[in-house]
Amino acid sequence: MHIILVSNRMATARSITLTGGRLAFIAAALLALLLALSSLLSYLTVRHAAEIRMPALQELLRTISLEEAGKTHEMVRENLLNMASRLGQMQGQLMQLDSLGERIAGLAGVKTNDSKAAQPAKAGSDGRGGPFTRPDNLNPDSLQRALDEMSRQVDVRSDTLAILESRLFEERVRKNLLPTALPVPTVIPTSNFGWRPDPFTQQNAMHEGIDFMAEPGTPILAAAAGIVQVAERHPQYGNMVDIDHGNGLLTRYAHAQQLLVKPGEFVKRGQRIATVGSTGRSTGPHLHFEVRVGGVAQNPMRFLGREGSQLARRH
Repeated sequence: MHIILVSNRMATARSITLTGGRLAFIAAALLALLLALSSLLSYLTVRHAAEIRMPALQELLRTISLEEAGKTHEMVRENLLNMASRLGQMQGQLMQLDSLGERIAGLAGVKTNDSKAAQPAKAGSDGRGGPFTRPDNLNPDSLQRALDEMSRQVDVRSDTLAILESRLFEERVRKNLLPTALPVPTVIPTSNFGWRPDPFTQQNAMHEGIDFMAEPGTPILAAAAGIVQVAERHPQYGNMVDIDHGNGLLTRYAHAQQLLVKPGEFVKRGQRIATVGSTGRSTGPHLHFEVRVGGVAQNPMRFLGREGSQLARRH
């Protein structure tokens, strides 16, 4: 675009060429100038209205401010109510954890005073009181204190449950490694632990185990988990299995008909390891069961739990 300027003051006419870039620059400058003038006019109008105290404009500004404040207050109130409701739910869940912790503690044999102290007393059971605070009256500070206290209680419960878990795990391991399960399904002991007349010589001799009478081929079960130490034929014990349960504890199963495990094999509690027979120094089909601690024979009735106690009372 060419613009020709002609004036009496100029000896000759001048020509100005406007390119696309120059036109865009001029348009942008005009737009910026227009925005600046508009902002300045708005600022001067509001300031002037504030200085001269125009009632209509001041009322409009006050209404807008009140609406914004009301919305903010309502939002804060809803958030506080939601937080209070969630806090109540967490307190209820914490009470359930207390009850569960007490039951588990009873099974594990652990006393937990903290869980009892945290449980609320029944209404009328003790002297209590105080003002009733509605959820509407809650404030962020009180909620933060309640949340901090809840966090502390959760930490205490977590520590207590971790201790209970450890106790239960230890108890489970201990029970699995102690020979407390009966080694044969048929519970008919024919000879107990202690001194007795020898069945072959009739001389007084120490019987270092318990004899369980059973039919040939009856499964012999591991009384506890452990590692098979011996699975071989012995001149007197016949076909026998020794299982090492750790800490010097060993169980022996003798006079078997057939051995079902090998040395070095890990066996679980209640696993079949042999079958009842009459091999070795035996007068008939039965299982000779021993429990040894540090190589010294112990009375198996001390380990067989409830079933052992019932057998001891019968015989």
